[in-house]
Amino acid sequence: MIASHLLAYFFTELNHDQAQKIDKYLYHMRLSEETLQEVSERFGKEMEKGLGAETNPTASVKMLPTFVRSTPDGTEDGDFLALDLGGTNFRVLRVKVSDNGLQKVEMENQIYAIPEELMRGSGVQLFDHIAECLANFLDKLKIKDKKLPLGFTFSFPCHQTKLDESILVTWTKGFKCSSVEGKDVVSMLRKSIKKRGDFDIDIVAVVNDTVGTMMTCGYDDHNCEVGLIVGTGTNACYMEEMRHIDLVEGDEGRMCINMEWGAFGDDGVLNDIRTEFDREIDMGSLNPGKQLFEKMISGMYMGELVRLILVKMAKEGLLFGGRLTPDLLTTGHFETRYVSAIEKEKEGLQKAHEILSKLGLEPSHEDCVATHRICQIVSTRSANLCGATLAAVLRRIKENKGVDRLRSTVGVDGSVYKKHPHFARRLHKTVRKLLPDCEIRFIRSEDGSGKGAAMVTAVAYRLAAQHKARQKILEALKLSQEQLLEVKERMRIEMEKGLGKETHPEATVKMLPTYVCSTPDGTEKGDFLALDLGGTNFRVLLVRVRNGMRRGVEMHNKIYSIPVEIMQGTGEELFDHIVHCISDFLEYMGMKGVSLPLGFTFSFPCQQTSLDEGILLKWTKGFKATGCEGEDVVNLLKEAIHRREEFDLDVVAVVNDTVGTMMTCGYEDPYCEVGLIVGTGSNACYMEEMRNVELVEGEEGRMCINMEWGAFGDNGCLDDVRTEFDLAVDELSLNPGKQRFEKMISGMYLGEIVRNILMDFTKRGLLFRGRISERLKTRGIFETKFLSQIESDCLALLQVRSILQHLGLETTCDDSIIVKEVCTVVARRAAQLCGAGMAAVVDKIRENRGLDFLKVTVGVDGTLYKLHPHFSTVMHETVKQLSPKCEVTFLQSEDGSGKGAALITAVACRIREAGQR
Repeated sequence: MIASHLLAYFFTELNHDQAQKIDKYLYHMRLSEETLQEVSERFGKEMEKGLGAETNPTASVKMLPTFVRSTPDGTEDGDFLALDLGGTNFRVLRVKVSDNGLQKVEMENQIYAIPEELMRGSGVQLFDHIAECLANFLDKLKIKDKKLPLGFTFSFPCHQTKLDESILVTWTKGFKCSSVEGKDVVSMLRKSIKKRGDFDIDIVAVVNDTVGTMMTCGYDDHNCEVGLIVGTGTNACYMEEMRHIDLVEGDEGRMCINMEWGAFGDDGVLNDIRTEFDREIDMGSLNPGKQLFEKMISGMYMGELVRLILVKMAKEGLLFGGRLTPDLLTTGHFETRYVSAIEKEKEGLQKAHEILSKLGLEPSHEDCVATHRICQIVSTRSANLCGATLAAVLRRIKENKGVDRLRSTVGVDGSVYKKHPHFARRLHKTVRKLLPDCEIRFIRSEDGSGKGAAMVTAVAYRLAAQHKARQKILEALKLSQEQLLEVKERMRIEMEKGLGKETHPEATVKMLPTYVCSTPDGTEKGDFLALDLGGTNFRVLLVRVRNGMRRGVEMHNKIYSIPVEIMQGTGEELFDHIVHCISDFLEYMGMKGVSLPLGFTFSFPCQQTSLDEGILLKWTKGFKATGCEGEDVVNLLKEAIHRREEFDLDVVAVVNDTVGTMMTCGYEDPYCEVGLIVGTGSNACYMEEMRNVELVEGEEGRMCINMEWGAFGDNGCLDDVRTEFDLAVDELSLNPGKQRFEKMISGMYLGEIVRNILMDFTKRGLLFRGRISERLKTRGIFETKFLSQIESDCLALLQVRSILQHLGLETTCDDSIIVKEVCTVVARRAAQLCGAGMAAVVDKIRENRGLDFLKVTVGVDGTLYKLHPHFSTVMHETVKQLSPKCEVTFLQSEDGSGKGAALITAVACRIREAGQR
């Protein structure tokens, strides 16, 4: 009993000693964690080089764009064909993908041989043969009359320019067909099929087997964004952000990159870790100096590395008693499958004995232990190197996404990964060591090159069908030049109605006279007070206007809040509070007891009968103070001043904020005769000839007209351009049927329109994988500021995703592109409609004056105009197109409602003084 224990102990010790000897001998092949980290970082740099336009030509890792832009989402559906050509056999497959809640894939396939003479004949003969086999397959399945989409896995180095165009760079794997290199293999196959004329198929995609692997796994796991092959050769692909791919136009979305990583190190960056055995293998290979990384890793070379080590050690008398046999000295006689067999847990040493004996050796137990250890070191190095480069890829994806923890899946295929007993486990371990902050799942691909090509085709089909469906829905929001001209004409008609005495009562665009009859001429001077009441805050301003050399405007202001109980109390309380604030401000400025002219910006619907009289028609924006509606607000203010008996003020003008905007810009630019606001709401004003203003006596001169254009369309004249989404937004608003034009163009509503479109897309399964979240059903969640952020050019889709995640919407990269597109369409339409309205205004001014050409400036204010990245540009272009006889300049207003009120007062005082003189 003791004897057998001792014997076992003796063997273990012996094995251990022998293994240590080998470890010492192959010291250079055992890579530390630091070395692997270094390799990983170097590979990251090589990826950068391959992606850059300048550096790609000299990069060893080519990073080829595949034009595959999306992975499966599980809703793919249909009947597809696949061709798989990558060696001496090729396969034809029919793949049925169905999605009736249960994703399933059914496959039928047939293998056809490619005779030796065809591999070396002409390209035309080869593709004719493929077409013939395809015809035979379709006949068998009785589907020759159907035109099915086909995916073509073509596993040779290609340069792709489109999803369905692939130019062969060089033949490999024993193929030598003439006049194919430098040509598009798809068009060659199409020609061969056309020549036959007995069937027709739609070749949708050419795919590399690595991409096929990623796509096959992606169907089962939607997190899969990397494909890896470790078999006879090795390669990987992954989904990269378009903005980093210099070789392809466009920055939106992602594209799968076929890395061709076997060539890593061809530029010398791995020389410090390559060993004499690696150099020897390379020298004896068919392509010296090329694919150096592949030669350290893949199945084609692993057995050969072990053989070279055994030969060298035998020559040095360290193995087999220094004996060599012809078999051991023959290249390729130690196959990679032997490495897998020798490394098996139980029968490994016995297998080593068998294999070495087969090579004509008489191995001792120590020789078998040593051989086992050599195999272990070679295959472990392979798995470690592979893990290091894979970690670089995953690290890059993590950085692209800007996440703290990456959850991702790698789809893997290849004989070494699948058949070697420990390779997969070692590879996973290396990745985990180098990327401790990532959760990476590995799944084995089942038939990536066949099923994968069909999957790429299925995804391309799904994307095309969904794109078509979305475009059809968005079509209604895209306005043609004709439609915009029509909107311009209708605005013009509504303007005339509002100006006419007879038609005014039923006009929707009210065209209210403001009694502002002149814009600043630059001679204004003096100190003025301005009040600005338009919401829950209220401002008092002192505005000093200077003329002559020191011409300019200096402003001081203070903001006061209006408590809710005062907003909803009595009118007396409200105006007493306002006067109290004015008193506080005058004291703060050290101007108590001074009597100044005052301009009052009162941004509520008013009917004016003179410059200093405004009858409040109705409160809006949450105000409910009693005893004000139907009263003159100037009177209410004056009464409150008298009640206080502290100071006296000369209230010169009541002003609407749009008019204030025009006046502020008019001070800077004498051509400014139009005011426009596009913010939460929208409105415009302009200088109209008195003879056209029928509601006011007098024919001479001009008067500013406050259009109140938000109500354009309330009589149904815009119904043909309003969409189902506009109707939905209107129905759920606080004032259904009112302010219809405003609801299509202003900041308060654009986000809501977008939300309704996104809901519709999702219900139809065109977005968010058809899942509507509770958040998306919430009104007002999609604020208009998000539109500005999402459309901002410098924002990557990453940030679009984080905005959507903030809204509780889990999105893919494709979803983000779609959301961005919807935002663009909605904002563009708003800007165009706004431009059509403006075009009507400037053309009316031109015709009023009988001019062939008008030069005019529009003063603009409002958050949408100022903050949205494209709104202003699109609006300007629209005005230019619709009013070619006008040269329109747009000037942004700074503080129209405060400064504007003071300038109107200043102009009125100037005119009053001139009249007195």
